[in-house]
Amino acid sequence: MKKPHFFALFLIFCTVSTIYLGCIKEDDGTPGNVNLPTITVSDLTVQEGDIDQMVELTVTLNGDNKTNAVVRFAGVSATAIADGDFQVLTIGQLIFAAGETQKTIQIKIVADEAKEAKEAFQIKLYNPINVKLTQDIATITIEDDDDNTVGLIIPTGGYTTPTTYPGYNLVWSDEFNADTLNTSVWTFETGNGCPSNCGWGNNELQYYRNDNTSIVNGNLVITAKKQNFGPSDYTSSRLVTKGKKQFKFGRIDIRAALPEGKGLWPALWMLGSNIDAVGWPACGEIDIMELAGSLPNRIVGTVHYGATVSQHQFTSVPKYLDGTANFQDEFHVFSLKWVVDKIEFLVDDVVYQTITPASLNGASYPFNKNFFFVFNVAVGGDFPGDPDNSTPFPQNMVVDYVRVFQ
Repeated sequence: MKKPHFFALFLIFCTVSTIYLGCIKEDDGTPGNVNLPTITVSDLTVQEGDIDQMVELTVTLNGDNKTNAVVRFAGVSATAIADGDFQVLTIGQLIFAAGETQKTIQIKIVADEAKEAKEAFQIKLYNPINVKLTQDIATITIEDDDDNTVGLIIPTGGYTTPTTYPGYNLVWSDEFNADTLNTSVWTFETGNGCPSNCGWGNNELQYYRNDNTSIVNGNLVITAKKQNFGPSDYTSSRLVTKGKKQFKFGRIDIRAALPEGKGLWPALWMLGSNIDAVGWPACGEIDIMELAGSLPNRIVGTVHYGATVSQHQFTSVPKYLDGTANFQDEFHVFSLKWVVDKIEFLVDDVVYQTITPASLNGASYPFNKNFFFVFNVAVGGDFPGDPDNSTPFPQNMVVDYVRVFQ
């Protein structure tokens, strides 16, 4: 006689039992799938910075969590590499006790000062217990704040000046057409001016760095950033030709587009080459262009003079653009016509200030000797005031060329 198959006997048993008791399934304590809470994560974008920083990735639980909900996680390298670019510091499991809705994963972003492309890595969630995953991968993008071209807009139009003038010879120019800054001409002045001259003597807030200078498509770009570095909350660059290029008299043309925003202070200016011997302001200072970023349609031309700091004086005249134009929208040319005992300040070939010995109120006239260039963008200070939450960063001063004719 053929024996009944075991599975068939089981079905008969369940069928009969169902009539009376129903088939019984043991309860293992796991909530039914339909009632499980959910866990999700969102993508995150961070700035790399110049010092290591901690960031938190938030993992959110939604729904009615009546028991421990558990999920494991791991960092996954992509263009950003574990240990080299990031470190996941939280141990790889999150436990949500009953009623808890958020946990964080601590991640260290490893900083450097090299210019890099945008990088990314992932946090992968897996092995959920008592919970469902609605998004199991978060992508963390690291934007390199050493890249000055992010958001950079170089104007395509504006005023320009010729490369020749009757009666003048072009004795020096920098058209910024090389791949990098010409350090045989320019020197970076770095730091915050401390210890002897903190804030560069003007209560400025920035730390000057080489990395805030770029050459982009034939333009010098100095970028001011809201960026923690050393003791400062802002960074920028300051370039000088001191000891390398100095000039006395002639015509100077500088074509530039300027930043705007409260607390921004771009300047194209000159200092007397004898500053180390006689100090400031006895050496003299010629500010070809300064702008307070809260007044983007106004620049000023200024000279500083005086035998000592306590005797410091200055003469300054503003120049406004017409209508709604400002000095950021397009290029303008800031010029000096400089001869013995006379300096004329020009914007787009229009003279708006003239300085002679008679302008100095009886003080000694220090402007008949050699001067060197200083190009910089300061943040904060006595002239523009400090930035606030309305000030957009980063901000750029773009210089197309500087030319000296004699």
